[in-house]
Amino acid sequence: MHDEFRTANLLGAASLALSDVIVSGATGAAGTSSSGAAALVVLSTDSGLSVTELGRRVGLSQSAAARMVEGLDKQGLVRREATWRGWVRLQLTDRGVQAAHGLLASRGDVLRQVLQHLDDHEQEQLGQLMSKLLTGLYGRPGDAERICRLCDRNVCVRDGAACPVGQADRDHRVSHERDHG
Repeated sequence: MHDEFRTANLLGAASLALSDVIVSGATGAAGTSSSGAAALVVLSTDSGLSVTELGRRVGLSQSAAARMVEGLDKQGLVRREATWRGWVRLQLTDRGVQAAHGLLASRGDVLRQVLQHLDDHEQEQLGQLMSKLLTGLYGRPGDAERICRLCDRNVCVRDGAACPVGQADRDHRVSHERDHG
């Protein structure tokens, strides 16, 4: 008989344990805080963001994001580029690109090691179940960037696959346009 409380508890424990390992590896590989590591990954795929937008994507207020960017700048990982009207866009330095690639590689290694406990069929089943869970975790526009802030986005869309969170975001936008269009 299925015990949903036990399953939920196991999911919580596994999620927390994985989060601890991933964050520890990412921060160690990049030499930054967890939000700094997420910022490097976000900027590696979406260069030129403002401090405010970067903060939104990694779950920080504008002032906390500004402090984080200051730290990343001092480490030589990002640079600020002034544009028109005093707007500043953020770019990774070569060192920042290397750090982002290093932390994604570290994250991927850790996750692949965890999956070694499952056979190929179980890994496929888990992938399908995780897609469903991630789709369910998406609630509103902006969630995709936050949920996927430490994701290796190229892996998720390899071989024509769709990221479940990105798909949920697209479906939400289409539904919203249809309903309010």
